[in-house]
Amino acid sequence: MLAIVAAVLFAIAIIMDLADAALGIGVSTVVTAGLLCLALHLAGIGASSRNGNRRWSLRR
Repeated sequence: MLAIVAAVLFAIAIIMDLADAALGIGVSTVVTAGLLCLALHLAGIGASSRNGNRRWSLRR
């Protein structure tokens, strides 16, 4: 989910940069927010577990 948010933030940053838009926040702020979301995604934050409990099974 955070990777999708990061992609949207990067798209907004590109559009702002191409249009030279000034919305009160800079392009670098949006890029930094996108990088933060991407880093959290890669760290596993916000990932839902498919298994209700988080126990490891030791099946052989």
